[in-house]
Amino acid sequence: MFNKDCYLDHVAIAVSNLDRAQKIWEDIGLTFNSEREEVPSQQVTTAFAHVDEHAHIELVCPINEQGPIQKFIEKNGEGIHHMSFKVPDVQKKTEELIAAGYKMIYEKAVPGANNCLVNFIHPKSTGGVLVEIATTQKV
Repeated sequence: MFNKDCYLDHVAIAVSNLDRAQKIWEDIGLTFNSEREEVPSQQVTTAFAHVDEHAHIELVCPINEQGPIQKFIEKNGEGIHHMSFKVPDVQKKTEELIAAGYKMIYEKAVPGANNCLVNFIHPKSTGGVLVEIATTQKV
């Protein structure tokens, strides 16, 4: 049975060249949205491709030599960065997770791509996987 209140929204892939990475995924068969989005709070440009009715592939490319994605690529190389799940209220879920003992990247939700509020569960709390939670409502 599916939980309609929490579902996979996207798998984010850190890339150093957005055009090159997008071509790879298009060659596989995905179609990307025509518009890219710059997310200043994360210092990235994003490109999204639908996989199914909910899930996407998100390519995230640093816009400068700073920011978390640039640091990730320097440390790990290009590759899967995080999984994102949509939840009804990201701040409420953040508070629930903190109360349950999870370590969050931010104390409160921050602006993310697609005008959503987001937060990240630290990989130390999830067996090594960076997990993003995001609102289903636009901000």
